[in-house]
Amino acid sequence: MKKIVFLIAMTLGLISCGQNSKVEDRNASTQNPIMPIIYTGDTQTIYLTDYLPQVEDWNTLKFFTEPTYEVVGMENGILTLVGDYTLSILTVLDEATGIKYDIPIVPKSNYEVGLVTKSYTDSTITIGVLNEYEHLQFRILWQDQRANEYVEYGQYDPQATITIEQEWRQSEGRTFIRVYALGDGKNLNDLLIPLENGKVVNDAVQLTRHDDQAQILYSLMIDRFENGNKKNDWKMNSPEVLDIVDYQGGDIAGITKKIKDGYFAELGITTIWISPITQNPWDAWGMNLFPNGNKYDSTKTYTKFSGYHGYWPIFATAVDKRFGTDKELHDMLATAHAHNMNVVLDYVANHMHINSPTLQENPDWHTDSILPDGRRNFELWDEARLTTWFDVHIPTLDLERPEVCSPMTDSALVWLEKFAFDGFRHDACKHIPLNYWRELGAKMKQRYPDRHIWMIGETYGDPELIGSYVKSGMLNAQFDFNIYHTAIDVLGKENQSLERMNNTILESLSAYGSHHTMGNISGNHDKCRFISLAGKAVSWNESDKAAGWERKIGVTADGNKELEAHAYKMAMLLEVINFTIPGVPCVYQGDEYGEAGANDPDNRHMLKFEGLNAEQSAFRTKVTELAQIRRDNMALLYGEYIPVQVTNDTLHFQRVYMGDVVDVVITLNGESSITINGEQVWSL
Repeated sequence: MKKIVFLIAMTLGLISCGQNSKVEDRNASTQNPIMPIIYTGDTQTIYLTDYLPQVEDWNTLKFFTEPTYEVVGMENGILTLVGDYTLSILTVLDEATGIKYDIPIVPKSNYEVGLVTKSYTDSTITIGVLNEYEHLQFRILWQDQRANEYVEYGQYDPQATITIEQEWRQSEGRTFIRVYALGDGKNLNDLLIPLENGKVVNDAVQLTRHDDQAQILYSLMIDRFENGNKKNDWKMNSPEVLDIVDYQGGDIAGITKKIKDGYFAELGITTIWISPITQNPWDAWGMNLFPNGNKYDSTKTYTKFSGYHGYWPIFATAVDKRFGTDKELHDMLATAHAHNMNVVLDYVANHMHINSPTLQENPDWHTDSILPDGRRNFELWDEARLTTWFDVHIPTLDLERPEVCSPMTDSALVWLEKFAFDGFRHDACKHIPLNYWRELGAKMKQRYPDRHIWMIGETYGDPELIGSYVKSGMLNAQFDFNIYHTAIDVLGKENQSLERMNNTILESLSAYGSHHTMGNISGNHDKCRFISLAGKAVSWNESDKAAGWERKIGVTADGNKELEAHAYKMAMLLEVINFTIPGVPCVYQGDEYGEAGANDPDNRHMLKFEGLNAEQSAFRTKVTELAQIRRDNMALLYGEYIPVQVTNDTLHFQRVYMGDVVDVVITLNGESSITINGEQVWSL
C-alpha cells in the first residue's frame, strides 16, 4: 500500500495572516457545518451573507485563499472570486472579533460516489476510497476550521487516515468533521462525521432532536388533525361554503393531546410540521369552477372557501382563535420538547389577505395585478415567478423593496421571540426574492446565535433553482419535489424504470451535497394522494382536483382487490425510498395508513386514529417499522449512498457508515427488503 503523504495546509497568505493578526478559532458548536461555495465559473460573485450571516460589519473582514483562487473585489458583503476548477478553501478573518472562518470551495463538476467511512479509533478515522484515481485531493474541516493537514497523493490507495486532532478530542458537545474530495477532476461525495465530546458518534442513541440528519417529519393540517378543545369550534354554516372546505374543529390542543397519547412517538416522528396558525379571515372567499371557465353550469359543484388551511393571513403575528390561544400554543411546544420532538411552523411571507390591516395601511406594498402587456398577473408561476398573485384576494407582497422586506422578516422572527418554535416550513419560497431570505437568515443568526433553528422551504423547479435557496445564511433545506415526482412516476405509471429513480437520487446528491436534509415527501396538502393514483381511482390524465368534487375517491375505482394490493405495495415502496435515501423523510398526515383521496380539498380529510381497515392497519405497522429502522441506524442517517445493482425492475443500494452496511433492495415485481450487516430486518 502506497504511503499517504500529508501536506501542511498553510498558504503564504495564511502564514502572513497569522503573523500580523490574532486569530481565534471558532468555539465548538451544535450547529451543522457551513455550506460550501459551489464554484461555477472563472469569475463568480459571492454573497457572503449566504455563508456567514452572523457577520454584522463586512468592512472588518480580510480574505485569504489558496493560490488557485483570488479575491478580486469586495463591497457590502458581495465578494468577487476568480479561480480555477479546483478544490480549495476561502479563509475569512473578522478583525473586529478575531474569529476566523474557513469556507470550502467545491468546483461544480461531474459527481461520483468515491468515499466511505470505514472505521475509527479515539484518534483516527479511516476513509475508504472506492475507485482508482491518479490524483486525489482532500480538504478536511472541523467546525468551519480547516484541519492542519490534508491528503494529496498521486496513485491509487484504497484508504486514507484522518487524524482526530487534540483540539477536536477535547471539545464538548456535538461537533462535526467534514471531508471534501476531488478525484481526477470529479467531485466525490462529501463525508459528514459527527463527534460527541470529541469521539465519533456511532450509536443513534447519542442523537437528539437537534441532529438535523436524524429528523423524521410529520406534516399536519391543524383543522383536519384532532379536535382537542371543542370550545373554540366554529363553522361558517353558509350555503355558499360546502362542508369539505369549512372548519372541522382541529386545533392546537388536539396536537398536544396526540403528543401525550404517544401517537407521534409510536410513528417515530422527531419533528412536527404544523400548518399556518396566523389569523385568517372570518368570511368566505374564492370560488371553484369545474371543469374550466367562469360560466355557471347547474350540473357542476360550486363553493366558496373558508380559511381553514391558514394560508390567507390577516395578521402575520397573531394566533387564529379557531386554532387556540397563546397559552395552548406554549403548552403544545413545551409538551413536544418534553417528548424530545421539534415543532416547525408553516410561515407565509409571500402574500397577505387583501383585507389585512397591513395592506389596508400600505396599499402599495403588493406587486401589480396587471402585467405591462395588459395581462392579469395571476398564477403565472414561472413566467412572473416573483410577482404573480395566487388569487384576487391574496396579493403578493413586493418583498424586493426594503420597506416591505424588513417588517416581514421581523414578523417571522416574532414567532421565535414569543414562542419556542424550532424552525419554519416556508411557503412558496420560489416566489419570494433572495434578498428576503438573506435578511431573514442574517437577523436570525445575529439575534439567536446559540439557538438551533431549522428552516425548510417549498420550491417547485429544477435542482439549480431549488438549491439556490439552500445556504448557511438562508434555508437549511427544501422539499425535493424532483425525487417525489420521479418516485410516483416510476411506481405509479407503466413502462417506467428504477434506473430513472437512481439517476434522480444522484442528481440530488450532486446538487445539494451528500448529507443534505432535503425533505423526501410521501405527499402534501397540494397533491393527489399517491395511493389513489397507483390504484387508478384517479387517472393521471384527468384533473385530480375536479375528481374529488365529482365523485368519491377510494384506493381503486371499482374495489378490485388485486389492484388495491398493488396500490398499497407501490405506496409502501414510496415510503421505503423516503426512509432509506439521504434526506429527511416527511409523512403527510394520513399517508401513514394509506389514506385515499384526490387533490385539494379531497386530500385534507380529518385524520383517522381509529376504525382503520385491515389493509390500513398493516400499512401503518410497516411505516412504523421503517421509521424505527431509520432512527436506529447511523448508516441511514450519516452513511453514503452507493448504488449496487440498478435495472428497470430493481434498485439495490447500500448506505455505509463506519463499517456498518444497510442494503436496500426495491423491486417492482418481487420482494423488497432491508438488510443490516447481512441480517434481513424488513421485507415486503
